[in-house]
Amino acid sequence: MKIPVYPTSEQKTTCFILCQRITSLFLPIFIVRIDERTGNVYILAGEETGILITCDGKWRYEE
Repeated sequence: MKIPVYPTSEQKTTCFILCQRITSLFLPIFIVRIDERTGNVYILAGEETGILITCDGKWRYEE
């Protein structure tokens, strides 16, 4: 049985702020998912916008 991986407090705060900013631009958010191997949170918004949030809450665009 796998142990579930949860986002850190910093990731949750950054994720909320980014999702709010994305939706204020009227972009749809298709995926918000945590990578069980790395613990990083991935957001797919719009047709091509990928964002990665690391465990310390820092984020960057992903291609």
